[in-house]
Amino acid sequence: MLGESHDLLHEFPDLEAKISALRSDSAEFAQMMDDYDTLDARVRDLEELGTPVADETIEELKKKRLVLKDKLYAILRS
Repeated sequence: MLGESHDLLHEFPDLEAKISALRSDSAEFAQMMDDYDTLDARVRDLEELGTPVADETIEELKKKRLVLKDKLYAILRS
């Protein structure tokens, strides 16, 4: 859905405590989350504002966001 939030707390509400703990205890995890949030905001902005952008560009951003989310989820589940 266009403009839908994909932040980790929205995606994984049952892991909120672990997300919070890892974000404060792991600089690497915190940086990955910051990168993920930046990508998510960029995709939402492009979708919501209707900024002219090639389909390939937005799809590439979405793929990067998904790969990063998968990495973050793997850390959360370990």
